[in-house]
Amino acid sequence: MIISIPKEIKDNEYRVAIMPANVETLVRADHEVIVQAGAGTSSGFQDEEYMRAGATVLEEPGEVWSRADMVMKVKEPQPTEFQYFREGLIYFAYLHLAPEPEITNALVESKVTAIAYETIQLDNGSLPCLTPMSEVAGRMSVQIGARYLERENGGRGILLGGVPGVAKANVTILGAGTVGSNAARIALGFGARVTILDISADKLRYIDDTFHGDITTLNSNPRHIAEAVTDADLVIGGVLVPGAMAPKVVTREMVEAMMPGSVIVDVAIDQGGCVETSRPTSFSDPVFKVNEVTHYCVTNMPGGVPRTSTYALSNATLPYALKIANLGFEGAIASDQTLKKGVNTHAGNVTCKPVAEAHDLSYVPLE
Repeated sequence: MIISIPKEIKDNEYRVAIMPANVETLVRADHEVIVQAGAGTSSGFQDEEYMRAGATVLEEPGEVWSRADMVMKVKEPQPTEFQYFREGLIYFAYLHLAPEPEITNALVESKVTAIAYETIQLDNGSLPCLTPMSEVAGRMSVQIGARYLERENGGRGILLGGVPGVAKANVTILGAGTVGSNAARIALGFGARVTILDISADKLRYIDDTFHGDITTLNSNPRHIAEAVTDADLVIGGVLVPGAMAPKVVTREMVEAMMPGSVIVDVAIDQGGCVETSRPTSFSDPVFKVNEVTHYCVTNMPGGVPRTSTYALSNATLPYALKIANLGFEGAIASDQTLKKGVNTHAGNVTCKPVAEAHDLSYVPLE
């Protein structure tokens, strides 16, 4: 199989889909890998490293796309890349299609087989290709929140951990999954007072056991959310329903009740956001204010630490890419139900039910 790695063109996206060491693995398995020149530079990987690993490096994106049986990327296709779509092409990347009707329609109309990292799901419900980036985003969310709480960045002028004799900041985390648990770890390390909410008693029990009762755990319901958000200096949104639009658990009224200068970091923004007042932002223009509450809603947060993120992402996706390359699309999904759940569009149909429901499109099971 010919596997192409185009350069990411999303705003300030510095990651690359695969690192040189994993290119070598694909080449050793008798596959051809094409990498666009400069694709790995921002992650610290030079073109020469890819060539030593056995890849062909090409300058023109059109040629990189046109020669591919499968394109591997980090993020969803941008409108300028739609011209490269064609029937039978496999597109393997983070897609987050539920809030993206334009991209969904383009994939369907061109009959691209689109496999989303974020909906590849194990039998236990875990998401092996999303987890490493959720770990990164969860940990980043606290340091980002701390930065925007500083007065020079429009915040309340609060230090998360306080100092002796001065109250600590209140951090409220919505969702006790991978994002939430990693955010809790870092916030607690900063010395903040941390509250985490989730609908799963098992997840809350895990948090309580893991952090030895140092974190307040609450069942997630509108009253508890309203109280916790109102008291918070920093709110981190980590709510996830795989493949679907994130539920809006924080209402506009809750945001209006927050203290001026407080901060919301909505990590769920890739799936539409879990805060009613959220809207997607970019690294070029990362924040906006609603009722003097700073909202940080960058849709590719892990791209801010590309070296770490690329290593973690490439290691998570390689086994699935290798399976697709070795067995072909049909053989791969027939042999792996986990990978099969990642298929969002195929042969002009939406094959992921939450995506179809989000856009009021017909859902066609992959079978």
